[in-house]
Amino acid sequence: MGAHVEVMDLVAQMKAAEQAFVLATVVRTVSVTAAKAGAKAIIRPDGTIVAGWIGGGCAKGAVLKAAREALADGEPRMVSVQPENLLAELGVKPGELREGVRFASNMCPSKGTMDIFVEPVLPHPSLVIFGASPVAMSLATQARQLGYHVTLAAPSADVAAVPDADTMVDGFVLDELNQARRFVVVSTQGKGDEAALRAAIATEAEYHAFVGSRRKMKALREKLVAQGVDAAAIDRVKAPAGLDLGAITPEEIAMSILAEITALRRRGQRAAPSV
Repeated sequence: MGAHVEVMDLVAQMKAAEQAFVLATVVRTVSVTAAKAGAKAIIRPDGTIVAGWIGGGCAKGAVLKAAREALADGEPRMVSVQPENLLAELGVKPGELREGVRFASNMCPSKGTMDIFVEPVLPHPSLVIFGASPVAMSLATQARQLGYHVTLAAPSADVAAVPDADTMVDGFVLDELNQARRFVVVSTQGKGDEAALRAAIATEAEYHAFVGSRRKMKALREKLVAQGVDAAAIDRVKAPAGLDLGAITPEEIAMSILAEITALRRRGQRAAPSV
């Protein structure tokens, strides 16, 4: 009971700290097993079990493999560790996936069966916005409603109203960011474009975009390349930002940017439609 509470306390702390991990829970056991139903363990992305217990080597390898896969695709999975004779009776091979269950062989003398639910817990996706323009402010508000962790970076003198953001940075120099899927948008719109774009390019992310015309982006590109910034890195910045929805107002432009980010973020996650 005490160990279980300890694990769940740490789960709450790691979630609050926006850390990625897997919560593995033994949901069923048959015959002799080291861990029993209800046992839990927290697994970090590097495979370290930081709290809890789900048994020894008989189950650990299969669970750690499933944990890595779960963190990669964000999907939970069930692992069933069984002795080879029971797998043969079911007509499955070690490593085979059937009806959502990944089967693994228990090579230990105990010959017990354990079913373990492997649940990834991932940080909120991160949206970093450079600038305090009307588009930037609307983008922060809409992104928070969609569950993003929003960081807004802009000189405090440019911020006319308190933004709806998780983190505020005075200027364009970022502190260390949490390890999450990250998307970056520059929406300075004339106030520090060059400095913000330079900072955005230096920020690792899946998506970089600039709120502005292609002509303006071209002029900024020429300046930055002349200053020694890698041209290939600049060319990865989408300009203008967002899907072409015919957006006019700041709110509409922000929506078009989030639509583009959503399309990237969700790519490959939806099952193909049935015919």
